[in-house]
Amino acid sequence: MRPSGRTADQLREVSLTTGFARHAEGSCLIRMGGTEVLCAASVEARVPPFLRNTGLGWVTAEYGMLPRATHTRGDREAARGKQSGRTQEIQRLIGRSLRAVVDRAAMGEMSITLDCDVLNADGGTRCAAITGAWVALALAFRHLVKMNVLKTVPLTGQVAAVSCGIAGGDAVLDLDYAEDSSADADSNFVLTDGGGIVEIQATAEKTAFNEAQFQELLNLARKGTAALFALQRQALGD
Repeated sequence: MRPSGRTADQLREVSLTTGFARHAEGSCLIRMGGTEVLCAASVEARVPPFLRNTGLGWVTAEYGMLPRATHTRGDREAARGKQSGRTQEIQRLIGRSLRAVVDRAAMGEMSITLDCDVLNADGGTRCAAITGAWVALALAFRHLVKMNVLKTVPLTGQVAAVSCGIAGGDAVLDLDYAEDSSADADSNFVLTDGGGIVEIQATAEKTAFNEAQFQELLNLARKGTAALFALQRQALGD
């Protein structure tokens, strides 16, 4: 039995609340069990220097955790004067994941930054950030269309992410902290609604896993992201 009482292929309770950050061009508060991440999209009429005069837009992300998002207080990275390697790795992952489903040529030379701030952490924060950030990005694009800045929404599809792992010898979907901290193996799958794979992060924490077990994890991830894609569309009113 999983600590949460869920079945092996069951997501935690998920909710997507749009418009939470009232000043952002698009925003979404995603809740996955005890994990809560606020994702806010900000639009700027400029691009990084390496993209000037290319006609391409840019989508990037920043990620952070509130000091008491976890069981014990963590220092603010701004107070330390630098970001941790983990923070940098996660925000690059979020940016890569979103750019995988954006037609940057159709954006024109503008930038959209997704700020993903973890309010409460109970496992799977990077996955929740990716799933919620896509909704915030879609809302920002819709706002730009409404304001006649863009003719169409330059999204080529949906992207969502979910964690899977091997706990107690079984493949399970959407690990919370209790499972993640003791799992034999854990992984993060970033997938598109068209069946594409954007990124897979998989690690044996205790013992190596085999190809059959990896396929089980992928099958669970596809089932989990299918549910997340439906919730994303529902949050947008589609």
